[in-house]
Amino acid sequence: MSTASLELARTVLRTEASAILSLVDRLDEDFERAVGLLCECRGRVAVTGMGKSGIICRKIAATLSSTGTAAFFLHPAEAIHGDLGTLRDDDVVVAVSRSGETEEVVRLLESIRRIGARLVAITGDPASTLSRAADVALNCGIAEEACPLNLAPTASTTAALALGDALAMAVLVRKGFREEDFASLHPGGKLGRRLMRVEQAMHAGELAPIVSVTTRMPDVFHEMSSKRLGMTCVVDENGRLAGVFTDGDLRRQMMRSADVLGLTAGDVMTRSPVTIGRRLLAVEALKIMEARKITSVVVVDAADRVEGVVHLHDLWRTQMV
Repeated sequence: MSTASLELARTVLRTEASAILSLVDRLDEDFERAVGLLCECRGRVAVTGMGKSGIICRKIAATLSSTGTAAFFLHPAEAIHGDLGTLRDDDVVVAVSRSGETEEVVRLLESIRRIGARLVAITGDPASTLSRAADVALNCGIAEEACPLNLAPTASTTAALALGDALAMAVLVRKGFREEDFASLHPGGKLGRRLMRVEQAMHAGELAPIVSVTTRMPDVFHEMSSKRLGMTCVVDENGRLAGVFTDGDLRRQMMRSADVLGLTAGDVMTRSPVTIGRRLLAVEALKIMEARKITSVVVVDAADRVEGVVHLHDLWRTQMV
């Protein structure tokens, strides 16, 4: 049996979902112009709004910043008391106000024009002061708030947030922002680990197991044991990767012949091993290891010189898997 609270919660969710969906058919050339202004911005994007809209502005600014567009939250009340000094003529201001008549925001308009910054408005009233003053105005109007009293900003702030996300994602795509760019801006936490590059996890330099094709097997065993990766890279006389030798190769060789110690690395190595570049995302390296059923992969440069080795255990230690 449904309770009054459950029914109200369902109504709130339906109302907020409806508010977002109502924006879909309103997207037009003004949205494209807004995207263009943000993409062409040579300075920073200042996102401003009061109260609950201000909280939404902080999220919009954070999303823009994390996807390659320098942005910050500008508190409109603080702005008229000195913080306008952060604005430059090559900036773009995104102002959010449901009514378009928020006093603190409206008081900024003359100063924004004087400074020479461009203005994008996100408002529920296309005829408002804010909309008329903007270079581009995006209609974010809603039929009703999700609040039972139709007072608390609920559906209106949800719609503004969704429109801000749509704007940020359109800018991301138009700028050609890539997964690698995203990784460089998110080095910490779980997301940072997922976007870690191979060069951050590999064994490089003296830690990388490397022998030459002429190295005798006792020395090969020593290199494998000292580096503790269960394998070693094998390079030719020019320092290029010729193959790899693993614990599995050793077991297979011993099944074929007991005379292992008299051989060289070149005699027993596996030729044409799997290789990757140092800038590859570690998660992609993991996919390769899983697909090929191997526990390590060699990292090489453009000339096939060994730069390091990444092992499955390295990814476990970083808690990426």
